[in-house]
Amino acid sequence: MHTDEAVHAIKFGALLEENKYRYDPHEYHGPALNYFTLIPSLTVSPKKLAEIDERTLRIVPVFFGMFLFLGLFLLKNGLSRPVVFFASLFLAISPAMVFYSRYYIQEMLLVSFSFGAIVSGYRYVKSKNYLWAVSAGVFLGLMHATKETSIIAFGAMLLALFLTGILQNRQKGKPFHFGFKINPWHILIFTTTAFVISAMFYSSFLTHPRGVLDSFFAYKNYLQRAGQNSWHIHPWFYYFKLLIGSKHAARPFWNELLIVILSGIGLAAALRRKQHPQVDQSLFRFIAIYTVILALIYSIIPYKTPWSMLGFYHGMILLAAIGATSLLTIKMNTILRIFIFLFLVLGVSNLLKQSYLSNFKYEADPSNPYIYAHTSRDIFVIAERIEEIATIHPDGKNMVIEVICPEDDYWPLPWYLRFFPNVGWWNRVNFSQPAAQVIIAFPSVESELLKKLYEWPPPGERSLYLPLFRSTTELRPQVEIRGYVTKELMDLYIQRYSNLDEE
Repeated sequence: MHTDEAVHAIKFGALLEENKYRYDPHEYHGPALNYFTLIPSLTVSPKKLAEIDERTLRIVPVFFGMFLFLGLFLLKNGLSRPVVFFASLFLAISPAMVFYSRYYIQEMLLVSFSFGAIVSGYRYVKSKNYLWAVSAGVFLGLMHATKETSIIAFGAMLLALFLTGILQNRQKGKPFHFGFKINPWHILIFTTTAFVISAMFYSSFLTHPRGVLDSFFAYKNYLQRAGQNSWHIHPWFYYFKLLIGSKHAARPFWNELLIVILSGIGLAAALRRKQHPQVDQSLFRFIAIYTVILALIYSIIPYKTPWSMLGFYHGMILLAAIGATSLLTIKMNTILRIFIFLFLVLGVSNLLKQSYLSNFKYEADPSNPYIYAHTSRDIFVIAERIEEIATIHPDGKNMVIEVICPEDDYWPLPWYLRFFPNVGWWNRVNFSQPAAQVIIAFPSVESELLKKLYEWPPPGERSLYLPLFRSTTELRPQVEIRGYVTKELMDLYIQRYSNLDEE
């Protein structure tokens, strides 16, 4: 589990065990992820977080990743069947989309709800049916209830809608006419629905009204954070570098060049004056403009994480589908047609291969471009060794464990130690509390820890501590974490497991 996944999992645990949620305007993002996780948890009827596993949590982003396919088929009359086919294909095999559809974070929900709002808005424009206005309001409310960055998508949608209307009417000789007429009552229905949906989530379904106000005050905190955390500050081209390609020694050349190239072709096709056959040019243009605006905004913002690109990358996939369809409908000779066919086949094969590698072979390898400060596989060593110690400890899983990590940088350990009720989490060595028999700590606190273990206790009350792990153990790449256990426990451990080895 990535650090962020573990944080959200523990946050969900409070909702599951205490039936209580309070929105925090400083951290954790919106409540939608937590509440939607209650649905798959019903299949196992757990009462405690310890009864939940990764599958139960990650099925939520998996579901919303697949929800994107439904939106495509609701747009088949505007996009055309060939575009829907290619968009479905690229969504299914894009390494980035598949990778983050298995991440227990908010991003895939935000992308799905954004697309749901676009689909509903388009269907409303075509039918003027108020039910589609309600649907659009529901999705906008869910966007806001998912993550604070939804405001970026809101702005991009409004600007794209305005510019699309200008472009469409410019061709009709009305260059400064907006072009879309909307029933004022439908606008009221739309905005009211969006507010009610968002307010229900942020108020914890009317049990915490303050959360609604906090959802708006939160923007001050996130605006300040956008340029302060140096760890997440990246150049403007960061996202495109991930997509165009990266190479590490003895590792694959990671890239999604097929989608990048085809999206450029699709952008040109969507913005040209000539109408594309059997498609709605206004929808094409809206998608193109919306994608470009989102990409520009996210590139300008210095605070960047790789999953933040999913919103505009989903738009690029739609443009790539338009690009692929445009290539295949161009009149060309046989040689060129064969060349384009091979280009598409090789590109699809490359995406399929990399999707498999990035999700099932290098899913925790730093060479994977979508890995971002991801938890090391050593976390399984840590969890397994502590489980083994519990089997020989008199208190079993009720044994006391002391975790000492400066700046509370112990994540995702709370998820992997959720079976142990007596874990103390410290950001410094606490001299006022007796040392636990099992201690997990960063090397930076070792000198203070030695004082606590061997200088502070009076003679006769000191215990000898031995290393818990056989070799260097990392929480994340280049972030070492160490374990210590009393000699008494280690002797019992060696006796128990050496006997098992002999048997």
